[in-house]
Amino acid sequence: MSVQKNISLLPYNSFHLDVNAAEFVSVKTREELRDHLNAQEPKLILGGGSNILLTRKVDGLVLKIGIRGIEEVKEDNAYIYVRAGAGEPWHGFVQYTMDRNWGGLENLSLIPGDVGAAPIQNIGAYGVELKDVFYELEAYDRKEKKVFTFGVNDCQFGYRDSIFKSARKGRYIILNVTFILHKNPVLNTHYGAIREELKIMGVKSPTIQDVSRAVIKIRQSKLPDPAVIGNAGSFFKNPVVDQAKFLSLSEKYPEIPAYPHEDQSVKLAAGWLIEQCGWKGYRRGDAGVHVNQALVLVNYGKATGSEIFELSEKISKSVYKKFGVELDREVNVF
Repeated sequence: MSVQKNISLLPYNSFHLDVNAAEFVSVKTREELRDHLNAQEPKLILGGGSNILLTRKVDGLVLKIGIRGIEEVKEDNAYIYVRAGAGEPWHGFVQYTMDRNWGGLENLSLIPGDVGAAPIQNIGAYGVELKDVFYELEAYDRKEKKVFTFGVNDCQFGYRDSIFKSARKGRYIILNVTFILHKNPVLNTHYGAIREELKIMGVKSPTIQDVSRAVIKIRQSKLPDPAVIGNAGSFFKNPVVDQAKFLSLSEKYPEIPAYPHEDQSVKLAAGWLIEQCGWKGYRRGDAGVHVNQALVLVNYGKATGSEIFELSEKISKSVYKKFGVELDREVNVF
């Protein structure tokens, strides 16, 4: 595909921010990717655009990864290994696996974005993280100009984190991801909201399709549709604190939601912290906090990325002032 000049990135980001790029190209194969990288270094690489906040115009090339394709790599009696191109829409891929009754991704239904972004964020929801179903990925090394394969340990997965988001941010471009899925699905329904939704649905012996439908209903009840209101889902990570900090907070706020985390640490609900600071439903101009979920910042129409970023700064400072807890953004800021 030829390089386009001076185009708006509004169709390519879920915040619906009307930011211009000097040049734009979408690549469909690794060969196209290599050719464009050899010709010109991009200023920004885009996947599905569902986890980025654009605060300024891009004075250079924006390279969108549009590599598609799904293939069954191998299988044994228990598992099937499925490879998806980085440009495959995530929820479409989840539906593809469920149509074939392959278990593992149902709890991750309706997460926006493309497959290539999933390992960068180590996306997770309702008791499942990407690392739980990850086998390997291929990524292009922009420094060495080679394709490398990463196994689960190579990716250094953490809570909404990976080597691609931290230590080696910007160095690799993910080409495809291979997942290991159950041919005889094992359900994960320990998350309270899923059990409650299945009960409302009248489902006593759930399938992966039932779990997916429950997750979709929960997400749609809490999170705004990016097609209707510009947003990137959860803007902040749920903060993790040590036991001493949690005990101190729970004495002052007995109702504070908390969940066990790794190494005796405790995960707090960022949405609850933000709501306690009075931000839920806040709006100034077209930048605001969603009325149903304080964890989601929204663009009601003509907000700029800078306005949304400034709002996120105010929220972070108010949470730290009230609770002494720092919030980290889940969304990437450009």
